[in-house]
Amino acid sequence: MLLQLQLQNKGSSFRDEDAPAKIIDPTAVKPEGWLDDAAEYIGDPSAEKPEDWDEEMDGEWEAPQIPNPECETAPGCGVWEPPMMSNPNYKGKWKSPMIDNPNYQGVWTPRKIQNPNYFEDFHPYKMTPIVAIGLELWSMTSDILFDNFIICAERKVSDQWAADGWALKKMVATANEPGVLGQLTTAAEERPWLWIIYILTAVLPLGLIVLFCWPSKKSDPAAEYKKTDAVQPDVKEEQEEEEEQEEVMDEKKECNNLKKEAEDEKASGDDENIGDGSQEEVMDEKKECNNLKKEAEDEKASGDDENIGDGSQE
Repeated sequence: MLLQLQLQNKGSSFRDEDAPAKIIDPTAVKPEGWLDDAAEYIGDPSAEKPEDWDEEMDGEWEAPQIPNPECETAPGCGVWEPPMMSNPNYKGKWKSPMIDNPNYQGVWTPRKIQNPNYFEDFHPYKMTPIVAIGLELWSMTSDILFDNFIICAERKVSDQWAADGWALKKMVATANEPGVLGQLTTAAEERPWLWIIYILTAVLPLGLIVLFCWPSKKSDPAAEYKKTDAVQPDVKEEQEEEEEQEEVMDEKKECNNLKKEAEDEKASGDDENIGDGSQEEVMDEKKECNNLKKEAEDEKASGDDENIGDGSQE
């Protein structure tokens, strides 16, 4: 009571700072025919589960929701909630009013005075004679020289003066300068490794042009047979012939080796050391070699006859 009386004496009234801004309307009444047990949305009875629906991967299938047709004729469906209204007792948190601070002075700044060095040139065109010109350049090239300067008020005068003097000097200097080939040669004399770059730069494009414009043509035997319809020998027969030829060559080599060994033994050994048995062995080996040679020649001759017969039949 003491606090309330003190607040009243200070000119304010007691109030609830925690009161909400909105409260339930006490005068609201639920409309007649409101369907409390009906849902506002129901599953679409005409919807069907897709054929590729996998409950293990996609979960349990649920039909899409549509508005409940029963709610179209009724005032509403679902649990009825009374509407909210503004709270007449709401005033929010109390804050003390703001007043001007009597001790405020702000940020100090020095006061302004007249500048004793300030002046205004009322005749800027009246200039003193120019006795020197200063240039400030920032360049990575040394030995930059300037000889002539012109100061004028019209652009045409400076362009004409440059055309009469500087343009002629530039033409003469350009004519006396070496050409592109001369500059490249001079640079290569100072740096000999530049010749390698020059040669590669000249040869590489020519090589690429020759490679792409005149490629090497390798004839494919299979393609030639297809174009001309020529007779193509059987691969198996060729392999068999090659194997037979290799066997014959191996046999010939063995025979030659045996002959050579027999001749060496005959030349190196004495007649006393060489018996009748060794001579007979040598003769047998020679006979076998001759027989093998003859068989190989017969097989080769018979194979040639067969090939000739096949060719004549075709």
